[in-house]
Order: sequence, then structure tokens, then C-alpha cells
Amino acid sequence: MKKKPLSKITVSEIISDCDVNRKTFYYHFQDIYDLFHWMLEEEAVEVVRHFDRVIDNAEAIAFVMDYIEQNDHMLNCAYDSVGLEGMKHFLAADFYQVMTENITQQERELGVVLEEGFRQFLCRFYVEAISGILLEWMQDRTIRRREETIGYLLSIFQVSIPAILRQFGTPVSGQAAEKEDSI
Repeated sequence: MKKKPLSKITVSEIISDCDVNRKTFYYHFQDIYDLFHWMLEEEAVEVVRHFDRVIDNAEAIAFVMDYIEQNDHMLNCAYDSVGLEGMKHFLAADFYQVMTENITQQERELGVVLEEGFRQFLCRFYVEAISGILLEWMQDRTIRRREETIGYLLSIFQVSIPAILRQFGTPVSGQAAEKEDSI
């Protein structure tokens, strides 16, 4: 993909470069696009493995921005191939777990719990926002600096998530209600 667009790459080139026969290729993949989708899924698995050790939003966002910078050409080819929704799906898989952990941690700290459907909706809301902002940044890095993007996202999380939890969370004990009243 560094040499030519995905649409111009042939199976013959792939099997020659990888030193496999045509039957082996077609045993695993239907076509070049199937291989490409598999490659993106494998990349997503690697990113998610990293996120298994991360619950910090700043670290997660910085990691994905690093990944975007290091794999710029491949991701732009992916964008051209799978479009906006495909790329959102790729990024959303990475952030959903991080947001769930983050919201759950803040629920514990505030002594409240959200109704499960609302927690899932809230996670999805933030994941869609993060994915959209990062895709926008991936397409045009002149929109704002990397640090500025991370700072804006973190500011929104730090203010809005606790406010939402205080407004819509159910206290889990008498202590939580007292703690909430003192805020």
C-alpha cells in the first residue's frame, strides 16, 4: 500500500511477495479486500491487547494517536477502502472497554451506579465522539495539535462524566448520598 492503492494490488503480487501459492491464499481469503479486513482486525486485536492494561483516557488516546501516526499510510488506505463507518468501527472496538472501565471507576469513586442501559449508551456516546474526533485528526492534522486534541477530550471527560454520574447515578449507600450532598 506504500507503493500503490489497495484497489491496484493483485493476488499475484501478494503471493509472490509472501512466497505462498495461490491455493493457500484463497484457502484463507476470498480476495484482497478480505485479506485487508483480516489485517485490520488483527491490528485491532493488538490495540485491544494494549488496552487490557490501560484504563487511563489520556494514555489510551495518546496510544491511538501514536498508532495513527506510525501507520498513517495503511490507515488512509483503510479509510479509502472501508470508509468512515468502517474506520469508526475499527477505533470504537478499542475505546469501548476503556470508557466502560473509566465510567465504572468513577461510579465507584462517587459511590453511585448507573442503570446498565444508560451506562452502555454513555459509553457508546463517548466512543463515537472520540472515534469521530480522531478520524477527523487523522484526515487533517492541521485542524489542531495532538496535545490540544488530547487536552480537549480529557477536559470534556473530566467535567461531563462526573456531572452525569451525579445527576443520573443511584447512590449505592448512605455514605455516597452524604458525599454527594457535600459536593
